[in-house]
Amino acid sequence: MKPRQRKQYFRNMKRSDDSEREKRRKRRRLLQELGEQRIPYLSPTDPGFQELWDSSYAGLALRQSGTLPDALHEKVQSALITLQRRGCLLRDLVRVRDRDVFTAVLRALVGQPGYTYRYLDTRLFTIPWHCEGEEGQKDEKEKPCCDSDLRDACKALWELNQFFCSDVKQQTNARGVKRSHSDTENSEDTPGEGTCEESVKDRLLEKQEKEEKEEEEEEEEEEDSGQGCSHSSPPSSAPPPALAGLVQFNVTLINYMDPTAMTQLKEEPYYGMGKMAVGWHHDENLVPLSPVAVYSYSCPAEPKNEGVTEKDSEEKSKEKEPETEGEGTSKEELKEEGEGSVKEEVEKEKVCWRVGLKVAWDIHTPGLALPLQSGDCYYMTDDLNRTHQHCVLAGDTARFSSTHRVVQCCTGTLDYIQKRCSEALENLHTDPEKNTKSLSSLLPSTLQCIEDIHNEVEFEWLRQYWFQGRRYARFCSWWTKPMEQMEKDWKEMERMTQLLLAVVEDENSAQENRREMADILLNALTDRQQHRQTWRDRCQSSLAQTLPPEEAPVDRPYWSNDDPDMPLPFDLSDIINRVESLLWRM
Repeated sequence: MKPRQRKQYFRNMKRSDDSEREKRRKRRRLLQELGEQRIPYLSPTDPGFQELWDSSYAGLALRQSGTLPDALHEKVQSALITLQRRGCLLRDLVRVRDRDVFTAVLRALVGQPGYTYRYLDTRLFTIPWHCEGEEGQKDEKEKPCCDSDLRDACKALWELNQFFCSDVKQQTNARGVKRSHSDTENSEDTPGEGTCEESVKDRLLEKQEKEEKEEEEEEEEEEDSGQGCSHSSPPSSAPPPALAGLVQFNVTLINYMDPTAMTQLKEEPYYGMGKMAVGWHHDENLVPLSPVAVYSYSCPAEPKNEGVTEKDSEEKSKEKEPETEGEGTSKEELKEEGEGSVKEEVEKEKVCWRVGLKVAWDIHTPGLALPLQSGDCYYMTDDLNRTHQHCVLAGDTARFSSTHRVVQCCTGTLDYIQKRCSEALENLHTDPEKNTKSLSSLLPSTLQCIEDIHNEVEFEWLRQYWFQGRRYARFCSWWTKPMEQMEKDWKEMERMTQLLLAVVEDENSAQENRREMADILLNALTDRQQHRQTWRDRCQSSLAQTLPPEEAPVDRPYWSNDDPDMPLPFDLSDIINRVESLLWRM
């Protein structure tokens, strides 16, 4: 990492912390302004729904289930069930404000071979989708990295991805296919205007503190259960120009949500929309202005006959029969029938899975709740993900979603990190005659770059990979060989740090920049020691201990301090003290 990149990295970290504080401040202020009130929201059965969609949520496009090929539905739904049955969908142990929490949602990442997706300090590694005519998904023994069932499942998701890539542009231009409701065309109601602006100025201090505490807990839940949700709003700076040409989604994040297994689902706090399976969020780490495409599949519900007898069912059927008769009914009866139909639609919406949308930090614009039938797809296009937030509202059955994204891949691919390893190892010279190793360059900028790569490989790749246990190797061997090679490269970087330490501690060295070299080394070792301890703590946490062995975090790389095969000890405390003492004497 170049000095300019390091400065930018730390600026971004500070900006993220500032953004997080600003987000909490905005949420507290918004809840205080609302008091006991709720912001209105509209569903398809409400007057004005279509107008609100067109005016405030134009970046949302819906493609109904019936407009997709039946064969594609069959393949995709079978693929999702296969992933679940094979144990590929797992809860992630993510990091939220310096503590580990399990996601409520089970998930897996499928996509371009060698791609990763990072959220909440967790890096997910793709199960490669198997494209037509592509023979590259092999392991080190030249065997397919997955068995035939998993390959077929991943290929089906690739086919869905291809469909989305070609369809999203058309859907964006057409501004979506929206469900039509005749009672939304002539609405005179304009709900929501001027109803939510009162400040709660006379609230007692202890009540405010209680709300803030509840808000903190709610925020943690939103962060840990999100579909790749962001814990900070996207930057408010002007976005880059819109992406041109065909969209190329490079990964899909598969999510599985079973409301019966998701305990303590929280109520949506601003609009009263119902129970949330996924809290309000922006999707993070995406290419700016890139769309998101989502396929929703609700599993068939188990029949619930508790407390209902055949006689009860017959009586209910008889009770409903007069309502279907049209002849000889009065105007009053017709009116009641119409009202009953609307109520029935409302009840159907409540048991459906729904996606909720709102304009970020806006209490004047009503929210939107869009019911999703099984097989429906929706697209978030233009700058919708930047200017709006979305949540997922729980239905009464289990649900899969396949969320296709254009993830930022500048630092998140195997190709990228392999090039970084090669860049670092170029500075390691081996004498073929003496079979000894030395550093080719002692320029401070070169040494800084190498130590940065060293830390990046260990903490952003190796430990991230092994923290998720052996889950990947259980059903896909694609990452096994690359991670083994990366660990070998990392070990060589340990050797390079040892060589740098020897130069710094050589009192007879004529190097003019020895002090600068010692500073670089001390900073790198201090960061490394701190991060190693953090990862050790995470691997040994009480939550980590609840996982089965095949999913439990592995503290790797780890070795004893007197391991003869390792150039340096795992615990760097003594070396750090030596370098600090050396700097005092310089």
